[in-house]
Order: sequence, then structure tokens, then C-alpha cells
Amino acid sequence: MNSGPYRGGTGRTLGALLMALAVMASAVACADDAGNLVGQEALLARLATQDAALLVLDVRTAAEFAAGHVPGARNISHDELGARLDELAGARDKDLVIYCRSGRRADLAIETLRQAGFKRLFHLEGDFQGWSAAGREVEGAVSGTSPGP
Repeated sequence: MNSGPYRGGTGRTLGALLMALAVMASAVACADDAGNLVGQEALLARLATQDAALLVLDVRTAAEFAAGHVPGARNISHDELGARLDELAGARDKDLVIYCRSGRRADLAIETLRQAGFKRLFHLEGDFQGWSAAGREVEGAVSGTSPGP
């Protein structure tokens, strides 16, 4: 007879458990993605303090970087990153803020760095398009660098 608190069988209970686990995994993935995004204001605050635990990495081409970049950023193109990881050996314990023009190359670079064992990876909100559209300070631009003191 099928009665009592377990009526409906273990299949239904197992299905409910699997559904709950899938929902939790999805929530964790979304929180992880959101947690890896760093806002422009937060980056500006850390740049202002010359935070030694921070490295800003521009993964655009050298020509794009020369045309203008976030102040203090270092440039390694996303398609050269895998071959140049040794240049970042001293940054393994730092917060790496990565950006490109619009986000696609930064995502690829973050995945390359994650696979290489880097843990403290952050994607700049809005990337360089958002940074420049907000009127933020830009170094290396042909029209001039940041104003002096």
C-alpha cells in the first residue's frame, strides 16, 4: 500500500531536490558573475590611493591602448595573454581589474587568467566605452593626457 509521509515515491522527492539544487546553482553563478564586476567609482577610489594590491589590465590592442586608456593600466592584448602570463606572475595575489573596449575580449581574458590560476579577477563595468563616455580621466589620448597639477 502506498500511504504515509512518503506517498508519491522517491522519484518525486528526488526530482524536487534536483530542482532546488539547480535553482541554488543558478543563483550562485549569478552572484559570482555580479561579484566580479567592479564599478568605475570603486576603481577610481582605489586608483586615487595608489593601491599596491591592484593591477588594471587593458586587453585591447597596443594601438587602442596608445590612443587612450584608464590611468595606470597595463596593456597585454587578449590574444597574446596566454603567451605572456609570466609578465603577470607578481600579480597573482593582487586584484586584477580587466577591461577592453566593450566587454567581449575582457571576458575571454578573464577566462584565460582563471584557467591559469588567478583568483582575484574583476571586470570593469562599462569597459573603456563606458569609462570614456562618463568623461573619466584617460591617459595617452592624442588630444592630451590628464591635466597636470
